[in-house]
Parts: sequence; C-alpha cells; structure tokens
Amino acid sequence: MLYAGVDTHKKYSRVVVTDNLGNQVARASLANDLDSFSNFFLKLGESTRAVVEAGRNWGIIYDMLDELGTEPTLANPLKTRAIAEAKIKTDTIDAHTLADLLRANLIPKVYVPSKQVRAQKDLLRQRLWLVSIRTMVKSRIHHILDRNHVAMSYHSDIFGKAGREELSRIDIPAPDNLLLKAHLEILDHIQDQVGNSEQWIRDAVVDNPGMAILRTIPGLGKVLAALVIMEIDDIHRFSSPGKLCAYAGLVPSTYASGGKVRHGRLISSCNRWLRWAYVEAAWIAQRTSPYCRSYYERIKRRKGANSAATALARRLCEITWYCLADKRTYEERPTPAAFCGTWS
Repeated sequence: MLYAGVDTHKKYSRVVVTDNLGNQVARASLANDLDSFSNFFLKLGESTRAVVEAGRNWGIIYDMLDELGTEPTLANPLKTRAIAEAKIKTDTIDAHTLADLLRANLIPKVYVPSKQVRAQKDLLRQRLWLVSIRTMVKSRIHHILDRNHVAMSYHSDIFGKAGREELSRIDIPAPDNLLLKAHLEILDHIQDQVGNSEQWIRDAVVDNPGMAILRTIPGLGKVLAALVIMEIDDIHRFSSPGKLCAYAGLVPSTYASGGKVRHGRLISSCNRWLRWAYVEAAWIAQRTSPYCRSYYERIKRRKGANSAATALARRLCEITWYCLADKRTYEERPTPAAFCGTWS
C-alpha cells in the first residue's frame, strides 16, 4: 500500500508518495487536471490511499482521486497541527507530512457529502449570497432617501408593490435621481435571480424525504429546511443530539482544569451555515410556536434575548435529530412536555 499526500493550490498540486515504511517513492508537481493526475498515479502500479486538505478547490481534486481508484481522504486543515506549526514550510514538506499522517492513521477527517449534495449546496448558497446583496442594495436606497429628506407614505414594506410605485414617482435632485433609478433596476434584477435560485432549490430537493419532516419543525421554512437537510446530509453520522448541536456550533466552549469548569462562548469550529440557519429559525419559531415562545421568554427573563434565541436554536437542533433519526414529523401539543413538542 502506498500513501499520497496532496498539497493543493489554485493551478497545481504538489504530490508526495511514500511506502509502508515512510520512504519516499515518488513526488511531482501536477496540473490540476485529470490527465496529469492519471499519468502520475497509474505509473505507481500499486494500490494507493491519498489525502487532500479541505480548501477552496478540494472537491475537484477529491473527485479526480476517487475516479482514479485511490482511496481519497479529506483532512481538516485546522487540525493538522503538524503542518500548521512546522518551522520550515514548503509544498513538498506539507505533502510529505500529509502522507505520513495518513500512513499512521492520524488524519483528522472531514465528512464528504456526495457530488449531488455538494451541487445542491452551491445552489442554496447562491440564493443566500443573492439575498445578502439584495439587503445591501436596499440599504443604499434607504441612504439615498435619507440624505434627500424624502418622507414616504407609510408602507409595511417600502419595497412591496405599493412602496415601489411610490419610489418610482419620487423626484430628487441629480445625481441621486440617477442613482435611485439605477439601484431600483439592480434590485429588480436581483429579485428575479433570487426567484430563479429558489425554483432551482425546490427542484433539487423535491425528492428528499427529509424536507417533509423538517418543514413541520417551527421556524424551518422552505429555504432554511433545505439548508439544514443539505448541511446535515446523513443524520446517522451523528450518534446523539449533542453531537449534531456541537457540529452546528450551538454548544458553549468548555475549559476544565484543576477541578474547575468554566463555560465560554459558543464553539468557533463548526458548520457556520447550520448555526446561522437554526438561529434564524429560532427567531421565527418564538413568534409562531406557543411552546417555543414560552421557552424563549423563560430564558429571556434570565439571560436576555440573544441568549434565549441561541438556547432555542439548540432545542430546535435537538428536535431535528430526533425527527430525522426516527423518521417522524414534529407535532406540538398544547401542554409543553420536557421537550419542545412530541413526534408522531
């Protein structure tokens, strides 16, 4: 068995191959294309395991290694401390260290979803990115109106149908009149793209059985439910609700020494998309679910609104584990039990 460490960069990858004893068998700088990788690995003539660190373009390299019949492993770069703390750092040394860690079975592995799920994630993150851009454009429109002291009629949403009609009739001095018109056109285009991306997402997850389950949980609408189901992928990779909550970054960091235990902020090494989704869902759930509202208010009185929302987000994450693990929908009873609802 051979072991290959692949140090990946934008245009090329440095590959070092070692044998069972750690002796270097081959090394090369390869262009990030299938032909270059195929020519190199086929010449080795032995079964090979390979490791690549998670990074910007890890998916392309990982899929090529998988297609070539190697046993690819994805490593967590934040936990490969042997590389991070090296005094002398080169591409070759990094690749050789990765190969040695793989040979010793010391690679901190990262879960790799299927290509289909990764493609679905890209669709959903496109939608989230577009929404963030839309928010920026709306803020700039508000700024243009404020600096020209424009007093609009009351609208629950000035970017709704009635508000947009009034915005189109506003006459302000140049050049802000041109800027306002341009921003409104940009907003319309972004809104169209958001609609397109939402349709793509619906088509992508229409056959996912987990969507119907998650849509019954308070706060998880069509977008947040799609995000959660894609980021979790296989619920059975989490042995308990606590494991899922830790993955979502909804548990506090813990410092224990000398018999003293102190809890700090939420852990920073987590799936930030999943944490964001559950916190957003918590703010919605405390308005729409009687029990979640009661749970939120009880903690809010002691610790404040933000801590209450975070605690509710963790509760929703725990509910998600039970629902998906048991393949049951969420049902909330009028009288709250020890948990936020029951499953039927």
